[in-house]
Amino acid sequence: MLDRMLFRARILAAAALLGSLTACAPTLGPPPPGVSPAPSASAEFRAADFAWAQAPGRNTLAGRLAFKQGATPYSCVNASVILTPETPWSRRRMTVLYKSDTRSALPSDEVRARTSQAPPGDSGPYIKRTTCDAAGHFSFTGLPDGSWFVVTIAKPAAGGQGVSMAFMRRVTTRGGRVTNFDL
Repeated sequence: MLDRMLFRARILAAAALLGSLTACAPTLGPPPPGVSPAPSASAEFRAADFAWAQAPGRNTLAGRLAFKQGATPYSCVNASVILTPETPWSRRRMTVLYKSDTRSALPSDEVRARTSQAPPGDSGPYIKRTTCDAAGHFSFTGLPDGSWFVVTIAKPAAGGQGVSMAFMRRVTTRGGRVTNFDL
């Protein structure tokens, strides 16, 4: 009888432990409203994966370059800032070029040297462009909900010494809001 009670107690303890572990499993939840989940995890370029980013929206991304290397501030004045919609292809491309799919600041020559290793494809028709102003600020308006990669190149300010740097950051728009961020 005692053996049977111990057996039941062990079974119940194991079931409780299993139940508590599955309760802790992370869930990502649904995608933002109006955004379809990526059709596949393939790094193959598919124009259809970019379709969501062509829709009009009410979101704004407002960024600024706020980078120093030691005592040397960097500037992106009059430099192009590129906004690329996040897709499986663009996420893989950022990972190859910038060694991250979230945020990076690397010498631009290093990034360029990895271009041949990045997945091929032409995202040109789907990207948005703007320019850094004299204070290093830039913005993109009329964006739909979703995730994006912001990319720019900066040089040491006021003729300072140093190499040009390539900056990348993943940002998300949602709910018709202004999202402020620094590179």
